[in-house]
Amino acid sequence: MTHAYVVRFVGGPLDGRVDSFDRPQEEPKTTLTHVHLHEGPKIVHHYDLRYAVEYGCEYHLRVVEAEG
Repeated sequence: MTHAYVVRFVGGPLDGRVDSFDRPQEEPKTTLTHVHLHEGPKIVHHYDLRYAVEYGCEYHLRVVEAEG
């Protein structure tokens, strides 16, 4: 079975992850939040949506500029 719609993750802990769906989501979320809860402090990463015409969409790790 071939999946027509692919969601890829770029950067951060989800880098390289690929999710496949039979059809696109009607309204994909513009931002996804990934939270690490592994033996230590909670670490939060935000991924922002970018469309990829060829196959679906990509969520790219949000880069936060250092203050200073």
